[in-house]
Amino acid sequence: MKHICSIYRSPRKNEMYLYVLKSEALERVPETLLAAFGKPQHAFDLVLTPERKLAREDIQKVLENLDKQGYHLQMPPAEDEYIEHLPEELLRRNDPV
Repeated sequence: MKHICSIYRSPRKNEMYLYVLKSEALERVPETLLAAFGKPQHAFDLVLTPERKLAREDIQKVLENLDKQGYHLQMPPAEDEYIEHLPEELLRRNDPV
């Protein structure tokens, strides 16, 4: 089963994305979510299949949300995740000597 999905980025929150079926666009996304998300900025379109791997999301959960509610909201990673992946020298750069 293939789904053609449009992915939108939030102008209000870095790395927050909204996945919707391209054929439905934003029709099934609740107004309250759109108000909090900000005016969606189209990032790209993607073909989703159960076999596809996504960098930060579980493909099964994305497909399930698209079928049941018409959208999937990808939240930004926790700020701690950013820090864990920084090289040690960058983490210490602003430390007093």
